[in-house]
Amino acid sequence: MVIKGVSGLICSILLLSGLSALAQKTDTVKRDSVKTDTTLLNKLRIEPGKNALPVRVRQLQITPITIPVTLPDYHFSYWHKWTVFNVNFNQSGFTKNWTGGGVSNLALNVNYDFKAEYNKSPLDYTTEVNLLYGTSEIKGEGLRKTNDRIFYDNKLATQLSKHWLFFGSLTFESQFDNGYTYQDPLPALLISKFMSPGYLTESAGVEYRPNKWFDLRLGAATARQTFVLDTTIYKNQVDNYGVTQDHTLFNQIAFQGVATVDKDLMPNVHITARYALFIPYTQSLAYISHRIDATLTAKVNKLIAVTVNGSFLYDKNTAPQAQGTEGMGLGMIYKFP
Repeated sequence: MVIKGVSGLICSILLLSGLSALAQKTDTVKRDSVKTDTTLLNKLRIEPGKNALPVRVRQLQITPITIPVTLPDYHFSYWHKWTVFNVNFNQSGFTKNWTGGGVSNLALNVNYDFKAEYNKSPLDYTTEVNLLYGTSEIKGEGLRKTNDRIFYDNKLATQLSKHWLFFGSLTFESQFDNGYTYQDPLPALLISKFMSPGYLTESAGVEYRPNKWFDLRLGAATARQTFVLDTTIYKNQVDNYGVTQDHTLFNQIAFQGVATVDKDLMPNVHITARYALFIPYTQSLAYISHRIDATLTAKVNKLIAVTVNGSFLYDKNTAPQAQGTEGMGLGMIYKFP
């Protein structure tokens, strides 16, 4: 009993000593802790200098090296060319006892168009050839010409602005075969032939080209020579195309306006039209001439097409009244490239 009492006393003394030491330590920590303003410490911070350690920089050297390059094997051309060849057929036949009446006939029309352009800024050169010939055979009347034209146009232009150019042009017009007027039962009368008449026109002025399919020429300085090399035609053609009898040449100074349209109306429908206005300076306004040539082509496929063409002409030196012709046919058409 005495031992248990001593042991309990010793444990109590040790417990009290531990608690006293812990309290003393806690009090010491409280006395050593001080609240500090971190903003003030940041102001007193000394940052290390940039690039404190020396860095050696070597100078960059570039050595050019020639690399062999093989150019593609091609040739660039400033020329653009188109060719259109068209052959149209028309035919109708009747039996001898056909009560509706009619005469068997066969017609053939051939049209050749060639156009080439040279475009290298600021120069622009265009050449165009249009050859047209048609004939028909009517039973009992033989062959008769239906179409006949030679047209050759050359134009050289230089750029003035985006849509305006200064141009000079040379144009030739005539026909291949003899032309007759028929007054049955009288014999046919010769009224035209190659270079009777023939026209050579030189013009200079400005050209307006707002897009690829429309072109307008205004030639204030224009000269035209009318040729009638057959001096006997005046007997059947009273006006002799403006040329004095027994002469072969007639010169005119005039203003000329030429408008052309070359456009696809639909994917398979194309129109080509040319209007020419000629105002002579030395004659009255009654001698102003107008000519319209138009061709409408509707393709059935690559080789088959329906073609409608027509011409309108008013020229007092040729005839006192307006003249016109039109034709429609189904035939073959070939365009390249």
